[in-house]
Amino acid sequence: MLTKLTSKNQVTLPAALLKQLPATEYFDAALVDGALVLRPVRVVPAVDLDVVRDRLTEAGVRPAEVRKAVRWARRRS
Repeated sequence: MLTKLTSKNQVTLPAALLKQLPATEYFDAALVDGALVLRPVRVVPAVDLDVVRDRLTEAGVRPAEVRKAVRWARRRS
């Protein structure tokens, strides 16, 4: 489908293409073999991490324990 690049470097994506993708606001853009490729991505707000930290603190989990668990999980992958 034909699209146009505006003077402000904006491109309108055709609705027919967007309907075939999961609902998203953000795309990862890459140049692959001379073609612009857009992949939908989900952005996780930093606020989610704050909630996790608060819950860990409330549960009495210390940062050293988290680091140990992460090391353990990475060894198994």
